[in-house]
Amino acid sequence: MRQALTTMLTLQDRMNTRVHPEWIDQQFAWYRAVWIECGELIEHYGYKWWKKQEPDLAQVRLEVVDIWHFGMSALFRPGKAVELIAAEIEAELADWRYQGQDVREATEALAAFALSHRAFSVSAFWELLTAVELDFATLHRQYVGKNVLNFFRQDHGYKSGEYRKLWAGREDNEHLVELLAELDSNRADFPDALYAALTDRYQQTAG
Repeated sequence: MRQALTTMLTLQDRMNTRVHPEWIDQQFAWYRAVWIECGELIEHYGYKWWKKQEPDLAQVRLEVVDIWHFGMSALFRPGKAVELIAAEIEAELADWRYQGQDVREATEALAAFALSHRAFSVSAFWELLTAVELDFATLHRQYVGKNVLNFFRQDHGYKSGEYRKLWAGREDNEHLVELLAELDSNRADFPDALYAALTDRYQQTAG
């Protein structure tokens, strides 16, 4: 778990640095992004008792991964190494036990913590992770996949409009899912291996 946490924190730091080189010192309101994402999650899950609604669990789980992006960002402090943050997350989770909250309750608890403390609660997030039936291995795989794809898009002209989102008639997200299934997410070079696989697939489908 420690290696996976360190990998994800390192990737998040790289992405945030690309947006703003001194992002940690800027003290951005990551907690605000967390509670707003919680609201979006509830929209996908459903809360309107006055009309028929079916939970869109696929979208709900995507929102959970998005929340994790912002949550990890909120844990960074100037001069604090990712290895120490990973160790602190692991230590907090060592005493964590699932409280049995449902999706709505867990989402509201996470949002409430963010609003009242202007911070991110790893324990509250893990309650939500469990409520939506996502395990850590899946969170790790999906997070790394989305992060690497975002970098890949930027490196191949996404901002300038040169990037091809359709590869051989299918969206890049579909190719990503296939490549994630083929790779071992436990390997230390998983992000680099995924980036290389995306590059090969992209080049093979050119033209």
